[in-house]
Amino acid sequence: MSSYQKTTVTATARTELHDLLALTGAEISINSLPAGAGIPFVHAHRQNEEIYGILAGKGKAVIDGENVALAAGDWLRVAPAAKRQFFAAESEGISYLCIQVKANSLEGYTQDDGIIVED
Repeated sequence: MSSYQKTTVTATARTELHDLLALTGAEISINSLPAGAGIPFVHAHRQNEEIYGILAGKGKAVIDGENVALAAGDWLRVAPAAKRQFFAAESEGISYLCIQVKANSLEGYTQDDGIIVED
């Protein structure tokens, strides 16, 4: 079995990478909303925080009733219980990456988790 998975993603409204990359510790999705569109529901999570990276365009998130303006280059972390909904701007669409992970599960990162392997 290979120690990596690779996939190619084409432009769609939503692509979930969990199955495509055989993810075991996170869910990642790539999302696009056309101008004036919004996610048709409000949602929250039981355990998972979400990290959103805005790839292109503009829009807003409504988080616990607060409007948060979003534009390309912005990153946003949302706590599990927060109620959230996303919208594209009226004048342009928005594309964003969503990374979902269990809150408080990170035990080591970057240099703390990495090891140098000699060939």
